[in-house]
Amino acid sequence: MKLLRYGPAGQEKPGLLDRDGKIRDFSGAVRDIDGETLAPASLDRLRRLDPNTLPLVPGTPRLGPCVARVSKLVAIGLNYRAHAAETGAAIPKEPIFFMKSTSAICGPNDDVIIPKGSEKTDWEVELGIVIGSTARYIAVHDAPKHIAGYCIVNDVSEREFQIERGGQWTKGKSADTFAPIGPWVVTADEVPDPDNLALWTEVNGKRVQNSNTSDLIFGIDHIVSYVSHFMTLYPGDVIPTGTPSGVAMGFKPPKFLRPGDQMRLSVEGLGEQTQRLVAYHG
Repeated sequence: MKLLRYGPAGQEKPGLLDRDGKIRDFSGAVRDIDGETLAPASLDRLRRLDPNTLPLVPGTPRLGPCVARVSKLVAIGLNYRAHAAETGAAIPKEPIFFMKSTSAICGPNDDVIIPKGSEKTDWEVELGIVIGSTARYIAVHDAPKHIAGYCIVNDVSEREFQIERGGQWTKGKSADTFAPIGPWVVTADEVPDPDNLALWTEVNGKRVQNSNTSDLIFGIDHIVSYVSHFMTLYPGDVIPTGTPSGVAMGFKPPKFLRPGDQMRLSVEGLGEQTQRLVAYHG
């Protein structure tokens, strides 16, 4: 299944993308696309529904964040070999992770706001893991049963705030609109090999990232298990798994984003996002 949320910001309704690419209203079956809906028993029940019995949604409504009420975003850093190389960093011995504020979450095609005072806003296409059942101290081989599905995440980053301002990376990762997620959650049964998915980013029509999750240093199951040993993962939590090479800071000279630029990004089988960059207006 491809589960989504549509409608104006703050008023999204649950939806399902059918085989013809049309949005079906799911509000008769679930309250929202959230941790409760993404639990294994709930997904099993929903799979038995005939999408053709659900009302068609007319037009092309705005798509909201594909998961509601995310309790946390736990992002993995420096998790592609080529990306670690372009940043001059050593290959991590264990997964690096950081928190990304949930207030950064926005829809997959919403405008991305360049923060006040920013000169180094950057793009990062990532495969996002969506948790479906509570995970606490789990083994690697048990990780799949805790994964509801996958989605695209753009881990938008401000490199000066992240790297040059001291402290942790979180301050460069958490501005409003810095976490577009969606367009939909693709349930895990439709993603047989998440460790082998093409992913790419285009900026103003030029492809800048072009890679595959096979370049991940730490694979999907390892990540879920590892994070669960440091914090409890709850249904609806999202784990962006790292970005491949080709980010703005990796170019010589760097090619940071400016108002009016457009990002387009995709992960194989998970759809596409498109965002326009706009200046902050307080």
